[in-house]
Amino acid sequence: MVSAKFSCSTGDWQWQTARPVGTVAFVVIWLGQVVSILGTSMSRFALMIWVWERTGEATALVLIGVFSSIPSLLLSLVAGALVDRWDRRRVMMVSDAAAGLSPLAILILYSAAGLQVWHLYVAAAVTGAFGAFQNLAYATAITMLLPKSQYARASGMISLAQYASHIAAPVLAGSLLGIIGIQGILLIDVITFIVAVGALLAVRIPQPPPSKTEAPRELWKDSVYGFRYIAARPGLLGLTLIGFAFSMVEALGYPLIPPMILARTGNDALALGTVQSALGLGGVIGGVLISVWGGPKRRIHAILIGLMLTGLLGDALMGLGRSLPVWVTAAFFLEVFIPTIIGTSQSIWQSKVAPEVQGRVFAARGLVSSVAEPISMALAGLLADHLLEPAMMPGGSLAPVFGGLAGMGAGAGMALLMVFCGVTSALVGLAGYAFSAVREVENTLPDHDTSVMVKV
Repeated sequence: MVSAKFSCSTGDWQWQTARPVGTVAFVVIWLGQVVSILGTSMSRFALMIWVWERTGEATALVLIGVFSSIPSLLLSLVAGALVDRWDRRRVMMVSDAAAGLSPLAILILYSAAGLQVWHLYVAAAVTGAFGAFQNLAYATAITMLLPKSQYARASGMISLAQYASHIAAPVLAGSLLGIIGIQGILLIDVITFIVAVGALLAVRIPQPPPSKTEAPRELWKDSVYGFRYIAARPGLLGLTLIGFAFSMVEALGYPLIPPMILARTGNDALALGTVQSALGLGGVIGGVLISVWGGPKRRIHAILIGLMLTGLLGDALMGLGRSLPVWVTAAFFLEVFIPTIIGTSQSIWQSKVAPEVQGRVFAARGLVSSVAEPISMALAGLLADHLLEPAMMPGGSLAPVFGGLAGMGAGAGMALLMVFCGVTSALVGLAGYAFSAVREVENTLPDHDTSVMVKV
Protein backbone atom coordinates (compact mmCIF):
# COMPACT_ATOMS: atom_id res chain seq x y z
CA MET A 1 0.00 0.00 0.00
CA VAL A 2 1.48 3.33 -1.04
CA SER A 3 0.66 6.65 0.67
CA ALA A 4 1.88 10.22 0.25
CA LYS A 5 2.78 12.63 3.03
CA PHE A 6 3.60 16.38 2.61
CA SER A 7 6.79 17.46 4.36
CA CYS A 8 6.78 21.04 5.64
CA SER A 9 10.56 21.02 6.08
CA THR A 10 11.31 20.11 2.46
CA GLY A 11 8.20 21.55 0.86
CA ASP A 12 7.45 18.45 -1.21
CA TRP A 13 5.56 15.17 -1.07
CA GLN A 14 7.23 12.07 0.38
CA TRP A 15 5.99 8.69 -0.77
CA GLN A 16 5.75 5.99 1.87
CA THR A 17 5.04 2.28 1.54
CA ALA A 18 2.86 0.80 4.27
CA ARG A 19 3.16 -2.97 4.59
CA PRO A 20 -0.18 -4.72 5.09
CA VAL A 21 -1.11 -6.16 8.46
CA GLY A 22 -4.01 -8.21 9.78
CA THR A 23 -6.04 -10.46 7.48
CA VAL A 24 -4.36 -9.18 4.32
CA ALA A 25 -0.93 -9.91 5.79
CA PHE A 26 -1.99 -13.43 6.77
CA VAL A 27 -3.28 -14.16 3.25
CA VAL A 28 -0.04 -12.88 1.71
CA ILE A 29 2.04 -15.05 4.07
CA TRP A 30 -0.23 -18.04 3.45
CA LEU A 31 0.09 -17.72 -0.32
CA GLY A 32 3.87 -17.60 0.02
CA GLN A 33 3.80 -20.72 2.17
CA VAL A 34 1.47 -22.49 -0.29
CA VAL A 35 4.03 -21.98 -3.03
CA SER A 36 6.90 -23.04 -0.77
CA ILE A 37 5.14 -26.20 0.45
CA LEU A 38 4.33 -27.21 -3.12
CA GLY A 39 7.94 -26.76 -4.21
CA THR A 40 9.25 -28.72 -1.24
CA SER A 41 6.77 -31.54 -1.85
CA MET A 42 7.74 -31.72 -5.51
CA SER A 43 11.46 -31.99 -4.76
CA ARG A 44 10.77 -34.54 -2.01
CA PHE A 45 8.85 -36.70 -4.48
CA ALA A 46 11.58 -36.44 -7.13
CA LEU A 47 14.33 -37.25 -4.64
CA MET A 48 12.31 -40.16 -3.25
CA ILE A 49 12.31 -41.71 -6.73
CA TRP A 50 16.05 -41.00 -7.06
CA VAL A 51 16.81 -42.70 -3.73
CA TRP A 52 14.64 -45.71 -4.55
CA GLU A 53 16.26 -46.16 -7.95
CA ARG A 54 19.70 -45.85 -6.38
CA THR A 55 19.21 -48.11 -3.32
CA GLY A 56 16.01 -50.13 -3.74
CA GLU A 57 15.60 -49.94 0.05
CA ALA A 58 12.62 -48.59 1.95
CA THR A 59 14.89 -47.93 4.94
CA ALA A 60 16.75 -45.27 3.00
CA LEU A 61 13.48 -43.42 2.44
CA VAL A 62 12.36 -43.77 6.05
CA LEU A 63 15.66 -42.39 7.32
CA ILE A 64 15.05 -39.11 5.51
CA GLY A 65 11.97 -38.59 7.66
CA VAL A 66 13.84 -39.69 10.79
CA PHE A 67 16.67 -37.22 10.22
CA SER A 68 14.11 -34.48 9.62
CA SER A 69 12.10 -35.14 12.79
CA ILE A 70 14.90 -35.64 15.31
CA PRO A 71 16.37 -32.09 15.12
CA SER A 72 12.84 -30.67 15.23
CA LEU A 73 12.12 -32.57 18.45
CA LEU A 74 15.45 -31.73 20.05
CA LEU A 75 15.22 -28.02 19.25
CA SER A 76 11.51 -27.46 19.78
CA LEU A 77 11.71 -26.22 23.38
CA VAL A 78 14.62 -23.88 22.72
CA ALA A 79 12.90 -22.70 19.55
CA GLY A 80 9.76 -21.88 21.53
CA ALA A 81 11.71 -19.78 24.02
CA LEU A 82 13.55 -17.89 21.28
CA VAL A 83 10.42 -17.30 19.18
CA ASP A 84 8.88 -15.55 22.19
CA ARG A 85 11.97 -13.33 22.47
CA TRP A 86 12.60 -12.56 18.80
CA ASP A 87 10.68 -10.83 16.03
CA ARG A 88 8.48 -13.55 14.60
CA ARG A 89 8.48 -12.24 11.05
CA ARG A 90 12.27 -12.28 10.99
CA VAL A 91 12.33 -15.77 12.48
CA MET A 92 10.13 -17.01 9.64
CA MET A 93 12.23 -15.20 7.04
CA VAL A 94 15.54 -16.55 8.32
CA SER A 95 14.09 -20.05 8.72
CA ASP A 96 12.70 -20.10 5.17
CA ALA A 97 15.92 -18.69 3.73
CA ALA A 98 18.09 -21.19 5.64
CA ALA A 99 15.83 -24.11 4.71
CA GLY A 100 16.08 -23.02 1.08
CA LEU A 101 19.83 -23.63 1.20
CA SER A 102 19.20 -27.39 1.43
CA PRO A 103 17.67 -27.84 -2.06
CA LEU A 104 20.28 -25.41 -3.39
CA ALA A 105 23.10 -27.54 -1.97
CA ILE A 106 21.48 -30.72 -3.32
CA LEU A 107 21.10 -29.06 -6.73
CA ILE A 108 24.81 -28.16 -6.81
CA LEU A 109 25.87 -31.66 -5.73
CA TYR A 110 23.55 -33.35 -8.22
CA SER A 111 24.74 -31.12 -11.06
CA ALA A 112 28.34 -32.01 -10.21
CA ALA A 113 27.45 -35.75 -10.11
CA GLY A 114 28.50 -35.84 -6.47
CA LEU A 115 25.18 -36.33 -4.72
CA GLN A 116 25.09 -39.21 -2.22
CA VAL A 117 22.14 -40.53 -0.20
CA TRP A 118 23.70 -39.36 3.08
CA HIS A 119 23.68 -35.81 1.75
CA LEU A 120 19.88 -35.99 1.81
CA TYR A 121 19.98 -36.97 5.48
CA VAL A 122 22.04 -33.89 6.29
CA ALA A 123 19.73 -31.69 4.23
CA ALA A 124 16.69 -33.17 5.96
CA ALA A 125 18.25 -32.48 9.37
CA VAL A 126 18.94 -28.85 8.44
CA THR A 127 15.41 -28.38 7.11
CA GLY A 128 13.91 -30.02 10.20
CA ALA A 129 15.95 -27.85 12.55
CA PHE A 130 14.86 -24.58 10.96
CA GLY A 131 11.36 -25.94 10.53
CA ALA A 132 11.03 -26.08 14.33
CA PHE A 133 11.49 -22.30 14.42
CA GLN A 134 9.38 -21.58 11.34
CA ASN A 135 6.36 -23.61 12.45
CA LEU A 136 6.23 -22.03 15.91
CA ALA A 137 6.71 -18.52 14.55
CA TYR A 138 3.96 -19.13 11.98
CA ALA A 139 1.49 -20.43 14.58
CA THR A 140 2.14 -17.61 17.03
CA ALA A 141 2.06 -14.92 14.32
CA ILE A 142 -1.55 -15.83 13.50
CA THR A 143 -2.60 -14.72 16.98
CA MET A 144 -1.18 -11.25 16.30
CA LEU A 145 -2.68 -10.93 12.82
CA LEU A 146 -6.24 -12.23 13.12
CA PRO A 147 -9.21 -11.87 15.47
CA LYS A 148 -10.11 -14.88 17.60
CA SER A 149 -13.09 -15.69 15.41
CA GLN A 150 -10.73 -16.41 12.49
CA TYR A 151 -8.22 -18.71 14.22
CA ALA A 152 -9.91 -21.95 13.18
CA ARG A 153 -10.33 -20.75 9.58
CA ALA A 154 -6.63 -19.83 9.43
CA SER A 155 -5.63 -23.27 10.67
CA GLY A 156 -7.96 -24.82 8.10
CA MET A 157 -6.28 -22.83 5.34
CA ILE A 158 -2.88 -24.10 6.51
CA SER A 159 -4.15 -27.69 6.48
CA LEU A 160 -5.66 -27.11 3.05
CA ALA A 161 -2.28 -25.99 1.69
CA GLN A 162 -0.57 -29.07 3.07
CA TYR A 163 -3.13 -31.59 1.83
CA ALA A 164 -3.41 -29.94 -1.58
CA SER A 165 0.35 -30.26 -2.03
CA HIS A 166 0.11 -33.99 -1.26
CA ILE A 167 -2.19 -34.35 -4.26
CA ALA A 168 -0.66 -31.83 -6.66
CA ALA A 169 3.06 -32.34 -6.01
CA PRO A 170 3.36 -35.97 -7.21
CA VAL A 171 1.38 -35.15 -10.36
CA LEU A 172 3.41 -32.05 -11.15
CA ALA A 173 6.76 -33.58 -10.26
CA GLY A 174 5.99 -36.77 -12.18
CA SER A 175 5.01 -34.75 -15.23
CA LEU A 176 8.03 -32.46 -15.09
CA LEU A 177 10.69 -35.07 -14.34
CA GLY A 178 10.88 -36.15 -17.96
CA ILE A 179 11.04 -32.54 -19.16
CA ILE A 180 13.30 -30.63 -16.75
CA GLY A 181 14.69 -33.49 -14.66
CA ILE A 182 15.57 -33.45 -10.97
CA GLN A 183 17.71 -30.36 -11.46
CA GLY A 184 14.76 -28.35 -12.74
CA ILE A 185 12.51 -29.46 -9.90
CA LEU A 186 15.17 -28.59 -7.31
CA LEU A 187 15.54 -25.17 -8.92
CA ILE A 188 11.78 -24.67 -8.65
CA ASP A 189 12.03 -25.57 -4.95
CA VAL A 190 14.74 -22.94 -4.40
CA ILE A 191 12.62 -20.31 -6.18
CA THR A 192 9.57 -21.15 -4.03
CA PHE A 193 11.58 -20.46 -0.88
CA ILE A 194 12.47 -17.05 -2.33
CA VAL A 195 8.76 -16.42 -2.95
CA ALA A 196 7.98 -17.30 0.71
CA VAL A 197 10.64 -14.90 1.99
CA GLY A 198 9.39 -12.21 -0.38
CA ALA A 199 5.85 -12.60 0.97
CA LEU A 200 7.16 -12.06 4.50
CA LEU A 201 9.12 -8.99 3.41
CA ALA A 202 5.91 -7.48 2.06
CA VAL A 203 3.94 -7.61 5.33
CA ARG A 204 4.13 -6.54 8.94
CA ILE A 205 3.53 -8.83 11.92
CA PRO A 206 2.93 -6.99 15.21
CA GLN A 207 4.93 -8.19 18.19
CA PRO A 208 3.09 -9.13 21.41
CA PRO A 209 3.52 -6.65 24.25
CA PRO A 210 6.20 -7.60 26.79
CA SER A 211 4.89 -9.46 29.81
CA LYS A 212 4.15 -7.26 32.81
CA THR A 213 4.07 -10.14 35.28
CA GLU A 214 6.92 -12.33 34.13
CA ALA A 215 10.55 -11.47 34.84
CA PRO A 216 13.23 -12.37 32.26
CA ARG A 217 14.59 -15.89 32.71
CA GLU A 218 17.60 -17.84 31.63
CA LEU A 219 17.15 -19.65 28.31
CA TRP A 220 17.05 -23.12 29.87
CA LYS A 221 14.34 -22.04 32.30
CA ASP A 222 12.38 -20.47 29.47
CA SER A 223 12.67 -23.70 27.50
CA VAL A 224 10.73 -25.70 30.10
CA TYR A 225 8.34 -22.90 30.98
CA GLY A 226 5.68 -24.26 28.63
CA PHE A 227 5.36 -27.48 30.62
CA ARG A 228 4.73 -25.55 33.84
CA TYR A 229 2.24 -23.29 32.11
CA ILE A 230 0.22 -26.25 30.81
CA ALA A 231 0.43 -28.19 34.08
CA ALA A 232 -1.05 -25.20 35.96
CA ARG A 233 -4.16 -25.27 33.75
CA PRO A 234 -6.08 -28.58 33.92
CA GLY A 235 -8.06 -27.90 30.74
CA LEU A 236 -4.94 -27.37 28.62
CA LEU A 237 -3.25 -30.32 30.32
CA GLY A 238 -6.23 -32.51 29.42
CA LEU A 239 -6.13 -31.36 25.79
CA THR A 240 -2.41 -32.08 25.68
CA LEU A 241 -2.85 -35.61 27.01
CA ILE A 242 -5.69 -36.26 24.55
CA GLY A 243 -3.43 -35.08 21.74
CA PHE A 244 -0.65 -37.34 23.00
CA ALA A 245 -2.92 -40.39 23.17
CA PHE A 246 -4.48 -39.78 19.74
CA SER A 247 -1.09 -39.20 18.07
CA MET A 248 0.33 -42.32 19.67
CA VAL A 249 -2.57 -44.50 18.54
CA GLU A 250 -2.74 -43.05 15.03
CA ALA A 251 1.01 -43.47 14.55
CA LEU A 252 0.54 -47.12 15.45
CA GLY A 253 -1.99 -47.78 12.68
CA TYR A 254 -1.58 -45.14 9.97
CA PRO A 255 1.84 -46.33 8.64
CA LEU A 256 0.37 -49.80 8.10
CA ILE A 257 -2.15 -48.66 5.49
CA PRO A 258 0.18 -49.04 2.45
CA PRO A 259 1.55 -52.49 3.37
CA MET A 260 -1.91 -53.71 4.40
CA ILE A 261 -3.45 -52.64 1.06
CA LEU A 262 -0.58 -54.17 -0.89
CA ALA A 263 -0.74 -57.41 1.11
CA ARG A 264 -4.50 -57.79 0.66
CA THR A 265 -4.48 -56.94 -3.06
CA GLY A 266 -1.42 -58.89 -4.18
CA ASN A 267 0.77 -55.77 -4.54
CA ASP A 268 -1.74 -53.81 -6.58
CA ALA A 269 -0.05 -50.40 -6.91
CA LEU A 270 -3.14 -48.89 -8.55
CA ALA A 271 -5.29 -49.83 -5.57
CA LEU A 272 -2.78 -48.26 -3.19
CA GLY A 273 -2.59 -45.11 -5.28
CA THR A 274 -6.37 -44.83 -5.28
CA VAL A 275 -6.50 -45.12 -1.50
CA GLN A 276 -3.75 -42.51 -1.09
CA SER A 277 -5.62 -40.15 -3.39
CA ALA A 278 -8.72 -40.59 -1.25
CA LEU A 279 -6.66 -39.69 1.83
CA GLY A 280 -5.53 -36.47 0.17
CA LEU A 281 -9.00 -35.65 -1.12
CA GLY A 282 -10.48 -36.05 2.35
CA GLY A 283 -7.90 -33.68 3.78
CA VAL A 284 -8.51 -31.07 1.07
CA ILE A 285 -12.29 -31.15 1.54
CA GLY A 286 -11.84 -31.01 5.31
CA GLY A 287 -9.55 -28.02 4.95
CA VAL A 288 -12.01 -26.20 2.71
CA LEU A 289 -14.85 -26.98 5.13
CA ILE A 290 -13.19 -25.54 8.23
CA SER A 291 -11.83 -22.57 6.25
CA VAL A 292 -15.34 -21.60 5.13
CA TRP A 293 -17.30 -22.73 8.18
CA GLY A 294 -14.93 -21.70 10.96
CA GLY A 295 -16.08 -24.48 13.29
CA PRO A 296 -18.92 -24.72 15.82
CA LYS A 297 -19.46 -22.29 18.68
CA ARG A 298 -18.45 -24.99 21.17
CA ARG A 299 -15.11 -25.95 19.66
CA ILE A 300 -14.44 -28.79 22.09
CA HIS A 301 -17.27 -30.78 20.49
CA ALA A 302 -15.57 -30.57 17.09
CA ILE A 303 -12.38 -31.94 18.63
CA LEU A 304 -13.82 -34.84 20.64
CA ILE A 305 -16.51 -35.90 18.15
CA GLY A 306 -13.97 -35.55 15.35
CA LEU A 307 -11.62 -37.94 17.12
CA MET A 308 -14.40 -40.49 17.54
CA LEU A 309 -15.51 -40.28 13.90
CA THR A 310 -11.93 -40.47 12.65
CA GLY A 311 -11.35 -43.61 14.68
CA LEU A 312 -14.57 -45.43 13.78
CA LEU A 313 -15.21 -44.31 10.18
CA GLY A 314 -11.51 -44.09 9.33
CA ASP A 315 -9.15 -46.50 11.07
CA ALA A 316 -11.66 -49.16 12.13
CA LEU A 317 -13.46 -49.23 8.78
CA MET A 318 -10.10 -49.44 7.00
CA GLY A 319 -9.25 -52.57 9.00
CA LEU A 320 -12.67 -54.11 8.52
CA GLY A 321 -12.70 -53.50 4.77
CA ARG A 322 -12.02 -56.26 2.26
CA SER A 323 -12.51 -54.31 -0.98
CA LEU A 324 -11.29 -51.14 -2.65
CA PRO A 325 -14.59 -49.18 -2.35
CA VAL A 326 -14.60 -49.70 1.43
CA TRP A 327 -10.93 -48.72 1.75
CA VAL A 328 -11.47 -45.58 -0.32
CA THR A 329 -14.42 -44.59 1.86
CA ALA A 330 -12.42 -45.23 5.02
CA ALA A 331 -9.45 -43.27 3.66
CA PHE A 332 -11.67 -40.27 2.98
CA PHE A 333 -13.14 -40.29 6.50
CA LEU A 334 -9.71 -40.89 8.02
CA GLU A 335 -8.60 -37.42 6.87
CA VAL A 336 -11.72 -35.30 6.35
CA PHE A 337 -12.18 -34.53 10.08
CA ILE A 338 -8.50 -33.86 10.82
CA PRO A 339 -8.39 -30.21 9.63
CA THR A 340 -11.41 -29.41 11.83
CA ILE A 341 -9.84 -31.17 14.81
CA ILE A 342 -6.57 -29.32 14.32
CA GLY A 343 -8.20 -25.98 13.52
CA THR A 344 -10.59 -25.90 16.48
CA SER A 345 -7.94 -27.19 18.88
CA GLN A 346 -5.45 -24.59 17.69
CA SER A 347 -8.03 -21.82 18.04
CA ILE A 348 -8.63 -22.80 21.68
CA TRP A 349 -4.90 -22.66 22.42
CA GLN A 350 -4.46 -19.36 20.59
CA SER A 351 -7.41 -17.86 22.47
CA LYS A 352 -6.40 -19.08 25.92
CA VAL A 353 -2.60 -18.71 25.88
CA ALA A 354 -1.09 -15.23 26.15
CA PRO A 355 0.69 -14.25 22.88
CA GLU A 356 3.96 -13.43 24.64
CA VAL A 357 4.34 -17.04 25.86
CA GLN A 358 2.76 -18.94 22.98
CA GLY A 359 6.10 -20.01 21.49
CA ARG A 360 7.11 -21.83 24.66
CA VAL A 361 3.67 -23.28 25.38
CA PHE A 362 3.07 -24.47 21.81
CA ALA A 363 6.55 -26.01 21.75
CA ALA A 364 5.86 -27.99 24.92
CA ARG A 365 2.48 -29.15 23.62
CA GLY A 366 3.99 -30.16 20.27
CA LEU A 367 6.81 -32.08 21.89
CA VAL A 368 4.43 -34.09 24.06
CA SER A 369 2.29 -34.94 21.04
CA SER A 370 5.18 -35.79 18.71
CA VAL A 371 7.44 -37.74 21.03
CA ALA A 372 5.14 -40.77 20.94
CA GLU A 373 4.98 -41.01 17.15
CA PRO A 374 8.39 -42.56 16.35
CA ILE A 375 7.94 -45.06 19.19
CA SER A 376 4.51 -46.08 17.89
CA MET A 377 5.73 -46.38 14.30
CA ALA A 378 8.58 -48.66 15.34
CA LEU A 379 6.20 -50.70 17.50
CA ALA A 380 3.70 -51.01 14.62
CA GLY A 381 6.27 -52.71 12.40
CA LEU A 382 7.35 -55.10 15.12
CA LEU A 383 3.79 -56.04 16.07
CA ALA A 384 2.73 -56.55 12.46
CA ASP A 385 5.73 -58.55 11.26
CA HIS A 386 6.49 -60.69 14.29
CA LEU A 387 3.17 -61.11 16.11
CA LEU A 388 -0.07 -60.20 14.39
CA GLU A 389 0.58 -61.26 10.81
CA PRO A 390 1.72 -64.80 11.75
CA ALA A 391 -1.07 -65.07 14.33
CA MET A 392 -3.76 -64.17 11.77
CA MET A 393 -2.67 -66.70 9.17
CA PRO A 394 -4.87 -69.81 8.75
CA GLY A 395 -4.11 -71.94 11.79
CA GLY A 396 -2.59 -68.99 13.66
CA SER A 397 -3.30 -68.41 17.33
CA LEU A 398 -5.55 -65.35 16.81
CA ALA A 399 -7.26 -66.41 13.58
CA PRO A 400 -10.05 -68.44 15.25
CA VAL A 401 -10.93 -65.52 17.54
CA PHE A 402 -10.63 -62.52 15.24
CA GLY A 403 -10.81 -64.10 11.78
CA GLY A 404 -14.47 -63.17 11.42
CA LEU A 405 -13.58 -59.54 12.18
CA ALA A 406 -10.46 -58.90 10.12
CA GLY A 407 -10.23 -62.00 7.96
CA MET A 408 -7.27 -64.34 7.68
CA GLY A 409 -4.16 -64.46 5.55
CA ALA A 410 -1.75 -61.77 4.35
CA GLY A 411 -2.64 -58.33 5.70
CA ALA A 412 -5.14 -59.60 8.27
CA GLY A 413 -2.82 -58.94 11.21
CA MET A 414 -2.30 -55.34 10.14
CA ALA A 415 -6.04 -55.00 9.56
CA LEU A 416 -6.73 -56.19 13.09
CA LEU A 417 -4.33 -53.59 14.47
CA MET A 418 -6.11 -50.91 12.41
CA VAL A 419 -9.43 -51.90 13.99
CA PHE A 420 -7.86 -51.74 17.45
CA CYS A 421 -6.44 -48.27 16.72
CA GLY A 422 -9.79 -47.04 15.43
CA VAL A 423 -11.70 -48.17 18.51
CA THR A 424 -9.01 -46.77 20.80
CA SER A 425 -9.05 -43.39 19.02
CA ALA A 426 -12.81 -43.25 19.49
CA LEU A 427 -12.37 -44.02 23.20
CA VAL A 428 -9.82 -41.21 23.48
CA GLY A 429 -12.40 -38.75 22.14
CA LEU A 430 -15.09 -40.19 24.42
CA ALA A 431 -12.77 -39.92 27.42
CA GLY A 432 -12.55 -36.18 26.90
CA TYR A 433 -16.21 -35.87 27.82
CA ALA A 434 -15.56 -37.72 31.08
CA PHE A 435 -13.38 -34.90 32.44
CA SER A 436 -15.05 -31.58 33.14
CA ALA A 437 -11.73 -29.70 32.85
CA VAL A 438 -11.56 -30.75 29.19
CA ARG A 439 -15.28 -30.67 28.47
CA GLU A 440 -15.65 -27.13 29.86
CA VAL A 441 -12.21 -25.75 28.94
CA GLU A 442 -13.74 -22.95 26.87
CA ASN A 443 -15.86 -21.78 29.80
CA THR A 444 -13.60 -22.34 32.82
CA LEU A 445 -10.35 -21.04 31.33
CA PRO A 446 -10.62 -17.34 30.38
CA ASP A 447 -9.23 -15.99 27.13
CA HIS A 448 -5.81 -14.39 27.36
CA ASP A 449 -7.18 -10.93 26.56
CA THR A 450 -9.69 -11.07 29.43
CA SER A 451 -7.43 -12.43 32.17
CA VAL A 452 -4.20 -11.78 34.00
CA MET A 453 -1.53 -14.33 33.21
CA VAL A 454 -0.87 -16.72 36.09
CA LYS A 455 2.79 -16.65 37.03
CA VAL A 456 4.31 -20.14 36.98
